[in-house]
Amino acid sequence: MNHLPESETVLREQLAAAYRLAAMMGWEDTIYTHFSVRLPGAGEPRFLINPFGLMFDEICASDLIVVDVNGRVLDGKSDYNLAGFTIHSAVHMARDDAHCVMHTHTLAGMAVVACERGLLNLNQISTEFHGRLGYHEYEGVAFNLEERARIQTSLGNNIALMLKHHGLLSVGQS
Repeated sequence: MNHLPESETVLREQLAAAYRLAAMMGWEDTIYTHFSVRLPGAGEPRFLINPFGLMFDEICASDLIVVDVNGRVLDGKSDYNLAGFTIHSAVHMARDDAHCVMHTHTLAGMAVVACERGLLNLNQISTEFHGRLGYHEYEGVAFNLEERARIQTSLGNNIALMLKHHGLLSVGQS
């Protein structure tokens, strides 16, 4: 069952609100983190993502750009974060159920992804990810589109991905 609204306008508003909430929570890393939402429709996946250069608290629904998995900007400004495109397109290409993809570089998240053993099942919060968390080795800034296949393998059917020495990624229906 798809829980996402069908309207691109509603999806734009919800994604912009997610960016604003993330800014309020202190989850932004200047201009280098990104969220995306898959747009409904048949054929090749298309998704909304933030344009490069805006802080999370500046993003409005009208700022979001539509891009396909080949990197073509279908609507909006053409300046997007290439690393963000690589990561998000990898997920949208592989996971029909991953309508929303969030990638952050939070301080707490960066501390965990820098640890050799990753996330430890030490409390009830961390155990929510037991058996539902993938790990992806650091390959440098994700400019190489060939990394998409490795990101897809690392994520598998999990709900979250620890990008070692890089950041956190989570996926969901909304």
